[in-house]
This record gives sequence, C-alpha cells and structure tokens, in this order.
Amino acid sequence: MDYEFSHRPSYTHLKITLERGESIVAEPGAMVGHSPTISVDTETSRDGLLSSAKSMLGGESMFTNEFLAEGGPGTVTLAPPTPGDVMSHQLQDETLYSTDGAFIAGTDGIDIDSEVGGLKSVLGEASLTPLALKGTGTAFIDAYGGLEKLELAAGESYVLDNEHLIAWDDEIEYSTRRVGGLKSTLLSGEGLVFEFTGPGTAWYQTRDMDSLVEVLAPRLPGDDEGTDISIGG
Repeated sequence: MDYEFSHRPSYTHLKITLERGESIVAEPGAMVGHSPTISVDTETSRDGLLSSAKSMLGGESMFTNEFLAEGGPGTVTLAPPTPGDVMSHQLQDETLYSTDGAFIAGTDGIDIDSEVGGLKSVLGEASLTPLALKGTGTAFIDAYGGLEKLELAAGESYVLDNEHLIAWDDEIEYSTRRVGGLKSTLLSGEGLVFEFTGPGTAWYQTRDMDSLVEVLAPRLPGDDEGTDISIGG
C-alpha cells in the first residue's frame, strides 16, 4: 500500500493506492472516489456488535466502509468532513488513541475499539471516549485546522484543551480536570483539559469546532424566520 497527501494543510486530500488483495477501512462519508477495481462493503465492525456499540461511544459511526482491491490494483481517495490536515501514524503491535470523530481510515491489521480508560474520561466529564486503534499497520487521523505534534520528555508535562486534542500514544500518561472553578470556566470559555506527562507524544488541532458553532449559531436564521436549525445533531 502507498499513499499521498495533497492540498495540505487546509484541505487535505488522501489518496491510497492498493495492490490486489489489499484493503482499508474508512469512516462513512470519507470517500471521494475509487477505481473500478475497488469493491466497497459496509460492515458493522470487525469484532462484532459489541465493538460497534463501544465505537459509537467514541464518537465514530457503528459502520465502516471496507475498500478491497478485488479486481486488481486501484486507488481510493478520502477527505475529512472539516477543512484541515490529515496525519498518518505507523503502528507496530501498539496502540494509538484518537478522540471523537478524528479517525478517518486504517489499513488491514488495525483493530478499532474502545477501552475502559476512555470510559473513565467520560465519567470524568471530559465529554469523549477515545478510540483505541490497535495492531500493526497505518492509521489516518484528521484535524480541524492545522495539526501539531507535541513530544514530551520523561517528567515533562503540558495541558491541552479537550476540544483541540485529537490523538496520543500509549506511552504517555494523562489525567483530566476542569479549568478552575465554575465561575472561571464560564467566563474564560474554557472547560475541560487533559494534562499529559511524558515520555510520549500527543497531537492536537489548531481549531475548535465547538467554538466555530458558537460563532455561527447567532448568525443562523431561527424559528422566527420559519427555519428550524439544529446544531450538533
């Protein structure tokens, strides 16, 4: 399998070339197009209904599309739902955690699951359950806006807003907390944060979708103009 990015970093386009017999899984809606030699199959999960339900907790759809180079070599073109960048991450029998909706695709050999650690984040009011991308292969993660890599040495710490965080490796330690008290949370516009401690790596996006929604919502027509607008599903 080969892949290339174009239109980076604002409108990244991912083109994956598959040899006969190779396959990838991708989130519904990510496909831009594919060669006639590629077959597409929609499945609930590689690990059955239970894993599908747990993946829904992670902000992903319970369905994935599998693209298989069945009729010969071919290409699959994917794009994230928001303007921004896409990163690739090679896994060698390890785990990469991604936040709600950040996973866009993975090669054969990557298992998509959710873990108890993610559920603890929900109980800690972090408003997300990380997906655990496990195995050996390539995972693709998308970002709203630019994409930054944060590498921390042993004992070094850094705090990230949970709306900007998109992924972290299985070596780094983390905890979640509120920013100050209720008053400072409401007045600062910040809410929950992750504190990471190295060694390890985390990745974050330079824009926050919730902040964009807050800016746009007052400018959208409301019920008094005869239009029913629903934000955030």
